Amino acid sequence: MVIKLNKNEEILYQALLDADAISIAKNFRSVGLPTRRNESYHYSDLKMLLDNIGQIATTATSTGEFAFNIANSFQLQIVNGEVQILGDKPPSGVVISTSNGGMSEPNKDIIAQLNSALTKETLHIDVSENLETIIQVDRCFEGKAALHNDGVEIYIANNSSATIVEVFDGSSEEHLSNSASKLILGKNAKATHIMVDISSKKTRHLQTVQYEIEQGANLHSLIIHAGSSLARTQLFANFNGENAHADFAGLMLVDADRHSDITIDVAHKVPNTTSTENFKSVVRNQAKAIFQGKILVAKDAQKTDAAMMHQGLMLSDDAQILVKPELEIYADDVICGHGATCGELDENNLFYLMSRGIEREQAKAMLVRAFLAEIFDPITNEDLYDILAGIADDWLKE
Repeated sequence: MVIKLNKNEEILYQALLDADAISIAKNFRSVGLPTRRNESYHYSDLKMLLDNIGQIATTATSTGEFAFNIANSFQLQIVNGEVQILGDKPPSGVVISTSNGGMSEPNKDIIAQLNSALTKETLHIDVSENLETIIQVDRCFEGKAALHNDGVEIYIANNSSATIVEVFDGSSEEHLSNSASKLILGKNAKATHIMVDISSKKTRHLQTVQYEIEQGANLHSLIIHAGSSLARTQLFANFNGENAHADFAGLMLVDADRHSDITIDVAHKVPNTTSTENFKSVVRNQAKAIFQGKILVAKDAQKTDAAMMHQGLMLSDDAQILVKPELEIYADDVICGHGATCGELDENNLFYLMSRGIEREQAKAMLVRAFLAEIFDPITNEDLYDILAGIADDWLKE
């Protein structure tokens, strides 16, 4: 089946042909950009939301500046899709390499397929020790408005551990970024993986995240949206080994008329695995925040324990928060649940603070910070904690 492509889809289709990605081009020609008819994009119709896609980004060089300066960190940059090796020696137990082309074995989602076909270079990070140094990857979009594609693959070897921070930032142009990240945790591996979008308010940011979690592994994943006019992160996680655990967390700070979407799909494929999904949204003005979460428990995945929660806070009457949690359970010996809350700041708590001499706006900020504290509390590195909490503080001051 062939559909009629709009102007922006024609640009993407031609880019696929130019990249000699014939099979993906053929598939894209039959489906185009996702619309609300695609259930996982029901609230984020990309065919409607994406305009002025632009041409593929040209090469840019590193500015040598980083969005964050985290103490005891090893820093890398990807600028306009090209990996920048800045000369710093990786810490012991870390191997940095690159490969031509996009992600190996990308997700079947069409946005992930586009990324795989159009990414020119993928950064590989292999960790084989218990790493104290934080690895920071800045993914920058520089120059005139353009279409950017990049990829990062991370492997944490058996019995090893690492903290990886990915930051999305760049110039104040109407960029469209389509990024992919894959993290594979070996047996008994531990990882903290933090992704922060602080791109300019004109940028459109799409990201696909893939986790493969092996026996006894432990993962803490955190997504923060605090930038782009349109931000959508889709996360796919597979539990492949028993006695593994993962905490998935996220925060959307959305204002003006911006659109923010976090969609996660967690698959418990084997017995004796556990997960938590804890997401929060703070929305003001005419902005929209969307959370879609799905937990799949396979037939053989007995003793699964999974809990999903989204909490939303609306700071203005026109703000929108849309939540769609799902459980798909085929095993019969499990503990699974989901919940969602949404509301405004408590006027009684505001009155209490104001009665102590605190001005209303300051009192509101204090209550919002208390609402967000649960998201940041698991971050044990004080410098990183302060940076992430500072993003929320800066947003509240805007």
